[in-house]
Amino acid sequence: MEKNDFSKEGEMPMNLNIEDKAPPTPKQPFFIGVAGGTASGKTTVCNMINTQLRDQRVVLISQDSFYHTLSDQTLQKVNEYNFDHPDAFDTKLLLSTMEKLKCGQPVDIPNYDFKNHKRIESARQVHAGDIIILEGILVLHDQGVRNNLNMKIFVDEDSDVRLSRRMKRLAIDHGRNVENVLEQYSRFVKPSFEDFVLPTKKYADIIIPSGGDNDVAIDLIVQNIRMKLGQHDLCKIHPNIFIIFSTFQIKGMHTLIRDVKASKHDFAFYSDRLIRLVVEHGLGHLPFSEKQVITPTGSVYSGVVFCSRLCGVSVIRSGESMENALRACCKGIKIGKILIHGHGTNGRQ
Repeated sequence: MEKNDFSKEGEMPMNLNIEDKAPPTPKQPFFIGVAGGTASGKTTVCNMINTQLRDQRVVLISQDSFYHTLSDQTLQKVNEYNFDHPDAFDTKLLLSTMEKLKCGQPVDIPNYDFKNHKRIESARQVHAGDIIILEGILVLHDQGVRNNLNMKIFVDEDSDVRLSRRMKRLAIDHGRNVENVLEQYSRFVKPSFEDFVLPTKKYADIIIPSGGDNDVAIDLIVQNIRMKLGQHDLCKIHPNIFIIFSTFQIKGMHTLIRDVKASKHDFAFYSDRLIRLVVEHGLGHLPFSEKQVITPTGSVYSGVVFCSRLCGVSVIRSGESMENALRACCKGIKIGKILIHGHGTNGRQ
């Protein structure tokens, strides 16, 4: 339901000038956070999502780029430093980077030298894309970062699989000592996963078991992203459009009315229920004013009323299906009707 300027009963705007509309707000990128334990398959998941969304401008940002530069004193005891602790990351800089990207501003992503444990001067300049994927073990740990994410994903993998992948990556591919890798894992990586990474799983919108091997989950995520992108853009172009949060009740009714075996009675009944929810949600966005009334027991109750009288406008023919719900929610409301007639087969109206 749209929030309109129809304030007085019986009044309907006749001269609508499209050129008088305010310009659309700048398009904000769609942020996706991908978290999970070390070697769980986060990067693989991000690359698979990026491949399937190649028709969009996708930007990949790793949380590893935001490690703090270690001081000389800390470097002397680097084996005692926990790189899997939340304090190891410059979350303040990460938040600032996300805010700039949200406003469409280019940002400089630090280049971190993992050999010397410091940032190098040449940063990577990144421009805001349609989709920004932020990947890292603790992406979902900070509330400020979570608040900026449109979708939160947790990649779940068996601990033995993650350890074997880490061993291959560090010991075989990078020539690290096996004993040192195991000591670091048991001393820092495993405890930090249990204390900081695993608890963030509860914040995820989507949990992917088996990491990058789960092609079905990736396909479903990409479909969900495309659907949310459509809603995301629509709400930015038309600020008076509101998307109702999907609940199990709403999904259940959609399942019933979309079933090819649904009876006419069930289709009509559950469609009316859905429409009523839409009408009630729309009424909640209209302006209210405070009002006090006296209850039958003589008590004073502070409530609200609509600021102005309401009327409805039904765009025939689809709008007629919502009239009963509007009448049920707004007793005695007057409803006007508009018919949009097409001329010929060229779609002109």
